Amino acid sequence: MCGICGVVHFDGRPIARDALLRACETLRHRGPDHTGTWIDTASNGCVGIGATRLAVQDPTSAGHQPMQRHEDRYHLVFNGEIYNFRQLRQELTDAGENFTTNGDTEVVLAACVHWGTDALRRFNGMWALAFYDTSTRTGFLSRDRFGIKPLLYSASDRTLRFASELGAFSALGDFDRTIDADAVVQLLQFGYIAHPATIYQNARRLAPGEFLTFTSAGAAAPLAYYSLPGVAGGGQPLDYADACAQVRQQLSDAVVARRVSDVPIGAFLSGGLDSSIIVSHLSAVASRPIATFSVGYADQKTYDETRYARIVAQRFGTDHHELILTERDVLDSIPHLLDHLTEPVGDSSIIPTALLSKFAARFVTVALSGDGGDELFGGYWRYLGHDSLAAYQRIPSLIRRLIIEPVTAMIGASKSSALGNRARQFRKLLRARGGNAFARHVAWSRILSPEAESIFLDSAQSSDCDLRTISIARELARSADRDDPLNGILAFDLQHQLPADMLHKVDQASMMHSLEVRVPFLDPALVEPVSAMPSRFKIDRGRRKGLLIDSYRSRLPEAILDRPKQGFEVPIGEYFRGPLSETFRDIVTREVVESFGLLSFPAIERVFEEHRRREGEHADVLFALLSLCWWRRRG
Repeated sequence: MCGICGVVHFDGRPIARDALLRACETLRHRGPDHTGTWIDTASNGCVGIGATRLAVQDPTSAGHQPMQRHEDRYHLVFNGEIYNFRQLRQELTDAGENFTTNGDTEVVLAACVHWGTDALRRFNGMWALAFYDTSTRTGFLSRDRFGIKPLLYSASDRTLRFASELGAFSALGDFDRTIDADAVVQLLQFGYIAHPATIYQNARRLAPGEFLTFTSAGAAAPLAYYSLPGVAGGGQPLDYADACAQVRQQLSDAVVARRVSDVPIGAFLSGGLDSSIIVSHLSAVASRPIATFSVGYADQKTYDETRYARIVAQRFGTDHHELILTERDVLDSIPHLLDHLTEPVGDSSIIPTALLSKFAARFVTVALSGDGGDELFGGYWRYLGHDSLAAYQRIPSLIRRLIIEPVTAMIGASKSSALGNRARQFRKLLRARGGNAFARHVAWSRILSPEAESIFLDSAQSSDCDLRTISIARELARSADRDDPLNGILAFDLQHQLPADMLHKVDQASMMHSLEVRVPFLDPALVEPVSAMPSRFKIDRGRRKGLLIDSYRSRLPEAILDRPKQGFEVPIGEYFRGPLSETFRDIVTREVVESFGLLSFPAIERVFEEHRRREGEHADVLFALLSLCWWRRRG
């Protein structure tokens, strides 16, 4: 695992090695074990690449990057892990290639030499890479199928820059830091900035499953080497029991593949279904107790899942480690986290993720996680919303308007209590009484409530962002069965929200502490057949993730299989009503807010006061505002 960066000057200007080294220094947390750079002297020094290495496979100096091949003709910087590298290595050896290292980086380089961009379809893993051929003065950038690892770039007529994080761009030369207003709206509307956008107008995010080629004359537009296969028909097991057996086998294979490591490996264990499944498979093939890591809260038992994690740890005999956080622990971590981010993040669960990653990194270098399970098998409440809304609308309208809705409106919306959270979800449900399935799903995915839309000076900005997202949803779900719109919605979340929010959050939080996180649920051999299975296998009659639950019935403790879903969160809403309120006022000031040219400071003040007085639940958008303004002030 690494941080990578590079620059290509199409106008022939030479690259200063100091600039590459400064860019690498901004990425050092991603790879503290080695820093390397290379500049192409044959091209008058107008191509340069750099890498910071976290040594996971073949940790000797032979695995350092940038890596060269065939008398220094071919060059590679690579961030990620390829789990089928041994099979590819054998295939390349049979084709006449020779290898001098034991890791996957050399195999990736040889594959790119041998197959070009066709190699990308052969990789099973997570990656961001840059490959360059000095003889033809051509190269390409690439990102893995599902966007587990990040790759950002900026292309103009004169220059191509790329890096794992935006903080490296300024070090690579003059960089236009004009803010993308649409990205700000998206951040406050949904809590994330999705590809291809970044917070800057002149930096783009390579989409999952894309590559970008370049020559000495310039960079081409990105092209797709992968898209989620059609989910509308053939291939899925017609028998539910067969589907369960297939899921178990493919998840087992995915976990086994992700055990490849020359450094200590463990697993995150929240006590939820997905992480428990990962631990069950990892324990089954380990020769000694595996290390598992959980986080809990001393002051907020509503958010604490450690009792469930202990049940799983005991069942599988893991070497279990718990991090019990106080309110002060969480609050003290926020400034350091926000200072670290080179782009604002709107998901407050990055806080416990970063704290857990820091804790786990004391014991292991690699951790497996359960990310992707909710998007693949239907774990979020919004997937039930369509049936729930239809059922609600069958209630006589007078009862709904005169009794249910007024009574519910009297309950304070809050994530901190079961009743308050139900009221919050009910109000969210009613936001989308009309429209098609995609419009309803997008409305339920928002973190910005209709009552808070006044934070935008132009009210059209919010609706325009919704319409763009609905259009993207339709495009990403185009291969889904028209008679099964819920499968299309799952396909959209898998390809759009998951890489933009969850995977981005985990990458930033874990690599901040030099911890590599692997995600077995995103193995293509699992994703593709499950995506093709009917949505009724996953979500049916008010039950989420039915296929996954039934696949592990009798294999996991009943307390885990039958417990309600709980998000991996901190009580950020309560903090904004108490100890974090002054920090919010100090950071989200009129001067900073108005510097964006699209936000209303009085409206933000009103939303904050509504939340503080429990007249509304706005914790998510308040955290996004705090992150955005903190980033802006740091400048």
